[in-house]
Amino acid sequence: MRILAALFFGVSTHAIAQPTEPVRVDIAQARASLQGSWEGKLEYLDYSANKWFGIPVKTVVEDQGDGATIIRRSDFDDGPKVGNVRITTVELHDAVKGTIAVGTFRKGREPEISIYAARLEGEAPDAAHWTIVEETKATDDDRPATLRLTIVRNGDTLETLKQVDFLDDAKSEWITRNRTRLVRTSG
Repeated sequence: MRILAALFFGVSTHAIAQPTEPVRVDIAQARASLQGSWEGKLEYLDYSANKWFGIPVKTVVEDQGDGATIIRRSDFDDGPKVGNVRITTVELHDAVKGTIAVGTFRKGREPEISIYAARLEGEAPDAAHWTIVEETKATDDDRPATLRLTIVRNGDTLETLKQVDFLDDAKSEWITRNRTRLVRTSG
């Protein structure tokens, strides 16, 4: 019937709208979209006051152009005793394994290497709107734990929430450790 209508009205069958699947961004595309400069706060939850306290942070993300590697530099002032702190991370995404290997470097500390299982959560309609969840087994507060990072990009805002589930107790509960809330400044 479409072909007859197309022939009758002189319209190409290719011009007739076909239903399409929504475009879904993959993890590599989402991570590449972080390229640029961001500013905001690194925040910690005060459990006794149930209130967030934060310090300003500036972050620069450089996509290395290979579809897998990004370098992230974050600077924040950690007070009069410590002063400016720079944390540099090199992240390598393995799409086949579904992992992100993260090397973290900070002056005065041993480098840390972690490998997170990574997945897109929910809808990811474009490179500026997505959620990635990363999980790994590690230690937190000198206790064995599962660490979970939930990274949410919503346009020019980016929030990373760090949660911990300690493995040395009978409870299965996620405890919020900190979050970073950023706004794109260039990129």
